[in-house]
Amino acid sequence: MTSRIRTTLIATAVALAAPMAFAAGYPEKTVNYIIPFGPGGESDISARLQEPVFKRITGQGLAIQYKAGAGGAAGWSQLNGMAGDGYTVMGSNLPHIVLQPLEKDVGYKTDDITTVFWFHYTPDALMVPADSPMRSLKDFVDAAKKAPGATTLSGSGTNSANHLAQRQFDKMAGIKTTYVPFGGTGPSNTALLGKQVSGSWGYTTVQMQLGAQVRCLAVAMEQRHPKLPDCPTFKEQGYNLVGGAYRGVAVPKSTPADIQNKLAADLAKVNADPEFIRKMEEGGFAMLNIGPAQMGAFMTEVKGRYEALAKEMGIVKK
Repeated sequence: MTSRIRTTLIATAVALAAPMAFAAGYPEKTVNYIIPFGPGGESDISARLQEPVFKRITGQGLAIQYKAGAGGAAGWSQLNGMAGDGYTVMGSNLPHIVLQPLEKDVGYKTDDITTVFWFHYTPDALMVPADSPMRSLKDFVDAAKKAPGATTLSGSGTNSANHLAQRQFDKMAGIKTTYVPFGGTGPSNTALLGKQVSGSWGYTTVQMQLGAQVRCLAVAMEQRHPKLPDCPTFKEQGYNLVGGAYRGVAVPKSTPADIQNKLAADLAKVNADPEFIRKMEEGGFAMLNIGPAQMGAFMTEVKGRYEALAKEMGIVKK
């Protein structure tokens, strides 16, 4: 064997082994955690609750930063240009990363976003004012069938998780309601409490916040939320509606697979922490554990569902 071949083989072996050795000690320093929204929102709140648990588990902290703009697209469009060494990660959100590229050119496509772990979701919830004559989901459906289009429902944004839920449920129940978009959850809640609308498509977090001022008719979960035991699921009332706004952690596509797997494993440990779970559930979030092994099937299912809805809603760019 010539010295040149020997040198080449040694260099190749070192190059292949380096990522594995790196992953074994990962993380060895603070991880930059970029939230593609402004401070104070649910993505920020979640990251700040994750940080102390992540540090206790790994010995390294999360430096939370913000890159807001274009509903998250300002950050996601730049993600793959960042260092793929495991020390730059970014919050990932559904349905955003599916719907945004379908609507227009936002600088990235859904498959450009490498999400390594989905850790929770904010389940959709259908709510009415506490003194509404609609005391159940059946009452709601009956009222909507009696006067198509007359039942008005506030929600946060157009082509959002709230809007998707409204369209999905209308189709499932064979009804026609009118969705009234507002520029955020706060204004939507104000419209609900002020009885400017018949009801609202919000989230379990909203129900937790508004409490006895509203009546929850159904939540889009597999089982009832542990902190909202009196609010039935859509499924137990005959409608297969499960969904909401999902949150996870993504990395630049150049990040080695073993680093991705180690990060996902650490985030799974955070998600298993009893105190973290308690704080998440008290805030109205629903825990989720989608890692690398389940990611392909999960993303195929949600992409197919969201893309079909987007076509129905006429939001797919020409």
